Amino acid sequence: MTKKGSISEATTRKERIDPRLKEAGWKVVPFVVGKPPSAYNRCAIEEYPTANGPADYALCVNGDILGVVEGKKLTLGPQEVLPQAARYSKGIAESRFNFHGYRVPFLYSTNGEVIWHRDARHKLNRSRQIAAFHTPEALLERLSFDFDSACQKLLHAPNTHQRLREYQKEANAAIEKAAAERKRQMLVAMATGTGKTFTMVNQVYRLMKSGVAKRILFLVDRRALAAQAVRAFASFEPETGLKFNNIYEVYSQRFQREDFDDDEKFDPNVMPAGYLKNPKPGHAFVYVCTIQRMTINLFGRNAIFGLGDEEIDDDANQEEIPIHAFDFIIADECHRGYTSGELSVWRNTLDHFDAIKVGLTATPASHTTAYFKDIVYRYEYIRAVREGHLVDYDVVNIKSDVRMRGVFLNPGDQVDYVDPETGAKQLDLLEDERQYDSTEVERKVTAPDSNRKILLEIKKYAEQHEAEFGRFPKILIFAANDLPHTSHCDSLVDIGRDVFGKGESFVAKITGRVDRPLQKIREFRNRKEPGVAVTVDLLSTGVDIPDLEFIVFLRPVKSRILFEQMLGRGTRKGEHFSNKSHFTVFDCFNGTLIEYFKKAVAITAEPPETALRTVEQIIDDIWNNRDRDYNIRCLVKRLHRIERHMSGEARDLFSAFIADGDMGKYARELTQNLRDDFTKTMKLLRDKTFQKLLVNYPRVKNAFVVATEAADVVSSEFVIRDPTGNEYKPEDYLTAFARFVKDHKNDVEAIRILLNRPRDWSIHALQELRARLKAAPEYFIEENLRLAHEVRYHKALVDIISMVKRAAYEQAPLLNASERVAAAFERVTAGRSFTAAQQKWLDRIRAHLIENLTIDSTDFNVIPLFDNHGGWNKANKDFNGKLSGLLQQFNEAIAA
Repeated sequence: MTKKGSISEATTRKERIDPRLKEAGWKVVPFVVGKPPSAYNRCAIEEYPTANGPADYALCVNGDILGVVEGKKLTLGPQEVLPQAARYSKGIAESRFNFHGYRVPFLYSTNGEVIWHRDARHKLNRSRQIAAFHTPEALLERLSFDFDSACQKLLHAPNTHQRLREYQKEANAAIEKAAAERKRQMLVAMATGTGKTFTMVNQVYRLMKSGVAKRILFLVDRRALAAQAVRAFASFEPETGLKFNNIYEVYSQRFQREDFDDDEKFDPNVMPAGYLKNPKPGHAFVYVCTIQRMTINLFGRNAIFGLGDEEIDDDANQEEIPIHAFDFIIADECHRGYTSGELSVWRNTLDHFDAIKVGLTATPASHTTAYFKDIVYRYEYIRAVREGHLVDYDVVNIKSDVRMRGVFLNPGDQVDYVDPETGAKQLDLLEDERQYDSTEVERKVTAPDSNRKILLEIKKYAEQHEAEFGRFPKILIFAANDLPHTSHCDSLVDIGRDVFGKGESFVAKITGRVDRPLQKIREFRNRKEPGVAVTVDLLSTGVDIPDLEFIVFLRPVKSRILFEQMLGRGTRKGEHFSNKSHFTVFDCFNGTLIEYFKKAVAITAEPPETALRTVEQIIDDIWNNRDRDYNIRCLVKRLHRIERHMSGEARDLFSAFIADGDMGKYARELTQNLRDDFTKTMKLLRDKTFQKLLVNYPRVKNAFVVATEAADVVSSEFVIRDPTGNEYKPEDYLTAFARFVKDHKNDVEAIRILLNRPRDWSIHALQELRARLKAAPEYFIEENLRLAHEVRYHKALVDIISMVKRAAYEQAPLLNASERVAAAFERVTAGRSFTAAQQKWLDRIRAHLIENLTIDSTDFNVIPLFDNHGGWNKANKDFNGKLSGLLQQFNEAIAA
């Protein structure tokens, strides 16, 4: 067999380059002296003469030479010889084209495996690697396309859609500028909840209207996200009275009934096969598709094994799709790909198409920036909070001895052993002590008391939230696993239904193992029940739950990307209520998760996890002397791992190959044996039966332990965060607040009024006070201050006036709004009598003051509570024209 390195250039052309040209629709023909170019069509003409030497191939369509291909033997890198194709392009004098000296626009260089290409018509066009040659139709289409004019039209088109926010316009402008600068790969990083999909739907419309792009692929990694994107395109109204899908065609893969709400129209527009396999210049459409389906279309079903847990479409088949099928691709959630195997699938699928590619994510990582190269726009979470588009979060650290130290069992403790394969339980009394460290909790052992006490602690905060805001918070719990028979999710759901005491349907599991999970997600979002959802990672990305207010981490997380995505579930403003000011994160590992990710920023340097090579691959690398020493060390580690997990039955099976089936001894001696007699040692390692046993050896069955008598000690600590991520304990936060009040008692007018001139208290003073406190570096908002006072002084719902007075004078009483208003009424109305009409107005004034802590005559004509009963004129008349003075007395008494 001929070695790759010895294959000549001529052989490379015949065996490797010619077939690839033919696959793209080119007829490979020899150059014939005297035969004019007009006699050739859809031909790759070999050894085409130029003034600078013969070109290996000239790509001719309808008598025009449109491309030059330089072929090299396999061992040479084609990128470095692309200038040779450029030289030949300049030497074809008979061409009717002239692009700054290039007489042929499209340049290629290849060794039969790798193809490099450059469009020479514009100086900013960069050379790039492509997956295949362009078809004759693709080159004709590209030749007729005036990209410059389309870009200028796009850049000068006003971007004034009424629903667009300023930062979304900035994102559109950045993408359009990058495209005009001939960038082919770019990354847009926008915080979760800031409307990435809407931004891109608007972007797609602008691209299509200007002509910059016509065939657009919107690529996602879950069918639920595909359905969400289809809805976004269908509901977008770029022109008055016209929906997007009434202007341009929007196609998708087939969906299932559960991908849509029960009352939602279920009418997907399935992509015609011809649009993929035979793209036409007149086609203008958007195709929304999952990465899984597109991978099957390109590479077949075997290519997607291991690519997440998304259900595979039955009707997806491998197709012959040319590289120009799309001219613009948007890869949503492009941070996905936590292993190198997943990353490879993402890249291979994207790399197939010669298109402008935009990666869209909230959490870009090193592998996404490496691929998409330029982050052309970034809209960070902190900025979104500052501008009021997202909400910030507070932290509660749950202290659990079990989560931090593990489980210690004493002799005589009663435990249940659970068979992970069958679920069979066996009660036992321990004969000796056993220690499980914290990493083994919910993996090898569970302590129901720990889960119960943690949920009871969370319930305490939920009830406080309900008392303050009048609603029980939506709670999302991230569990460690959802394994059959030993599911942490199932345990939490069972305990949670008991702890929260609100019925069977109030606490629900939402994982890939439940029936119709997408419907369960919609129910959690749109209905009152379930109020508590327990998941592992199904809800970690791409799912909008705007009303979510509590996020509980009972799952140890080491991936910064995953952690940020999980946090992102709570950042959106409320959908069914407008007063969601923040969400609360419960770190059930005593703050170690938050501390670990404290420096988390929007861009991370986290590589994908390495997917393990098979034992067979490692052995083959050793046999072929590929980095032999390294691979021997890898194999020895694998063998030691087998030793730790093999059962007695496995030892008997291995004894047919190694002495006494002692894998540990075999591993320890392997390196020396390979040095002493490489061929003999490798003979066993290469034995297919032995290799099969190394993979499928019988494992020891480890029982899962339910430590029913293990008691946990659980407590919690509330942590307050400012917008820049600084954290404060409640007492430290109040110390800083007291310092602020004392430092600014003379320059903040509202503080001066509360401390010295209560008669001047008004709505304007209250507004100034709130604004100045919020602008402080510590972000003194009332919600944070109330929580801090409740923790420090065990007083709920303290009003802002009490907070300021207590900060200035340690003995000042802490009152809630109802108590303050009651004291003010007592002071103002004591010893006075009122008519029945006046008393009704006083009741309304009392209710208004409890909510607002100040009152003004203008309130009577704008607040329904007053206006519906006649407004200012009627009220003032009922008080004989003396209501203004009375309101002044109430304001002064409130502030006193």
